[in-house]
Amino acid sequence: MSRPSALAAEGPGDERLAEGQTLVVDGLSLRVRVSARRTRLGLTIERDASLTLRTPEECRRHRAEKFVRDNRPWIESKLLLSEERRQLHPVRSLYDGEIHRYLGRDYPLLLVDGPAGHEDDSHDGQARSDAPVRLVAGRLRLSRSVAADPQQARKAIAAWYSRAGQRWVRGRLQPWAARMDVAEPPVEVRDLGHRWGTYRAGPDGGGRVALHWAVFQLPIHLIDYVIAHELAHVRVAGHGPDYWRLLGRALPECRHLKTELDELGRRVWMGDVGTQP
Repeated sequence: MSRPSALAAEGPGDERLAEGQTLVVDGLSLRVRVSARRTRLGLTIERDASLTLRTPEECRRHRAEKFVRDNRPWIESKLLLSEERRQLHPVRSLYDGEIHRYLGRDYPLLLVDGPAGHEDDSHDGQARSDAPVRLVAGRLRLSRSVAADPQQARKAIAAWYSRAGQRWVRGRLQPWAARMDVAEPPVEVRDLGHRWGTYRAGPDGGGRVALHWAVFQLPIHLIDYVIAHELAHVRVAGHGPDYWRLLGRALPECRHLKTELDELGRRVWMGDVGTQP
């Protein structure tokens, strides 16, 4: 969630903010992200309740500190809301019949002896006969020996979602890129911590979209929303009025979808594995 931005002003005699530094203002710690495309200061409350301060180049400390202090009531209200929405992500126990989701559909887990079966690896195009996770005949098959080690199981299932998501998303960006009149960037699926997706502009004007593997548990219309959300950043940095106007032209129901994602997203499995019941 992002705060409406404000014009950045520079002041003499104090340091310029640097990409990646931590700015502490009255007990609030904010990670600084600097962008040459920005003209305004902006605040973002991340899904893990951390704070990001987005600044233009040449922005100086005292103006950033004033901006944070002026927006302290908004920050506190959003942190409270974030805390209310957190802590709902389920913990998986990895037992036979446990429900896992892919593209919004439910699939029961089936523990099997040995590898889960044959799988085509989307990264190198080579067939794999030792895949520890595989979706077949309406069940998510998981090697029993892998399930016995929670960390290994979490890694294997996340890797399966990454491969399956990478395959599914091929060609999915093009229609949304066309609606926004932007070039289709390359996309990768990986662990993004507490973000559903990111867009990173490149030095040559190109960029790259990344999607969290957990996104592919969501219904397809919400995955499309995440894709469109990130593609809008190809043209507009931050989440100011220009951003939402652009996204709204491509996806008129974007505000409704954002609310739906906020609600459903907190029930998505993010990789926590506990003991079997």
